[in-house]
Amino acid sequence: MTIATETTLISREEAQTLIEAAIAQSEAEAVFISLSASESALSRFSENQIGQNIRKNKFNLTATSYFGKRSASASTTELDKDAITQTLRRSEALARFAPEDPEWVELLPPQSYEERVPAFDRATANFSPLAKGEMIQKVCSLSKKAGVNGSGTLSTDTSLYAIGNSRGLLVSDRGTDANFSFTARLDNGSSWSRRTAWSVSQLPIEETTERVIERAIASVNPREIKPEDYTVIFEPAAMSSLLPWVIWNLDARSADEGRSFMSRSDETGAMGNRVGEQLFNPIVQVQRNPAHPLLQSGRFFGNGLANSYLDIIKDGIPQTLSYSQYWAEKQGKQPTGAMYPIVMTGSSQSIEDLITSTERGIFVSRAWYVRYVNPRTLEVTGMTRDGTFLIEDGKLAYPIKNLRFNQSLPEMLNNVVAVSEAQRCGSSVIPGCQVENFHFSSVTDSV
Repeated sequence: MTIATETTLISREEAQTLIEAAIAQSEAEAVFISLSASESALSRFSENQIGQNIRKNKFNLTATSYFGKRSASASTTELDKDAITQTLRRSEALARFAPEDPEWVELLPPQSYEERVPAFDRATANFSPLAKGEMIQKVCSLSKKAGVNGSGTLSTDTSLYAIGNSRGLLVSDRGTDANFSFTARLDNGSSWSRRTAWSVSQLPIEETTERVIERAIASVNPREIKPEDYTVIFEPAAMSSLLPWVIWNLDARSADEGRSFMSRSDETGAMGNRVGEQLFNPIVQVQRNPAHPLLQSGRFFGNGLANSYLDIIKDGIPQTLSYSQYWAEKQGKQPTGAMYPIVMTGSSQSIEDLITSTERGIFVSRAWYVRYVNPRTLEVTGMTRDGTFLIEDGKLAYPIKNLRFNQSLPEMLNNVVAVSEAQRCGSSVIPGCQVENFHFSSVTDSV
């Protein structure tokens, strides 16, 4: 028998009723209400045994009141009418004394959203502690049998988000997510993987565990190699720590003000941007696609703008930049909302196919602690971790010590020569990538 824990999350209808009631109580010239609710459960395991179980229920309602170009926000974690009324009065009192916002924009009217329902898996929402424990027990048993030290997490999250304002905008979505992270260690070797999905049944837990164990055993006693430029095969998880830095930096204001790798100036010195230029290899295709089958995420952003399909990079050419409401109005453009969720187009090839096609290079399973070196050129630094291997003659030859890299990410995307099948990594969908001339600067002592 499996013990079920029925979700107590409020419904979309209840959330919208609360928002409408709050708007009706407002004494401000305009008001924006956001409401979020979630139920999350997480289990940690280490040394091949469960060590922690956490379950959290959260609720938050935030009211932002407007008087002309003055605004202020206040929040409550209580559902009752009096608490919401007090929250409104606090935000109104603060807004009356707030300075005017020089980048004020008018609240959005009702918007058009995609006619689809984001993924909500009831089995994931009601996933019981017993069922979770049984899954983790299987992982720990496989680790013990292989003689490795296994650790990680298994978690589920059920969430609801709703917004509304005094101009008539009102929308809500709910969804589920599941997350499995596993690290295997043996002596001076290690391996790691993380898989996410909108349903716990979609997590390839046993397959991932076996692959991570196998790679941890193979990574023992790494050798040191000379840091220089190499062809690199990045697993999807490793590429998911690099590609988003490029997408985050496709910001129109930064580009137009000369603060981005997307900035350019003409012969008169006037600043502009590089949309439409061939900046990357034509194999690079990136979209914002919340309706992707592996994601099926929300239909709107926090300010109410629609989160719908958008070509970001097509045939290696940036198609657009991210325009906030303020900057779009200033530049005479349409606001786009943020550039997520990120979906990079893959192929039918496997990671093994990319390795086979590499005469000599490095296999990277994880990019760790990625940080800016130069935000203007988008050069970053970081380290490999949890299983790095030298590739020779199309095979993983032997494990190597981890390396630090210093790399221009736009240059990296220009040097992508092949991609594998894409998989979900966090809230993105990313393929593995074969990248030429990736620059490693030094050896590190990280595991």
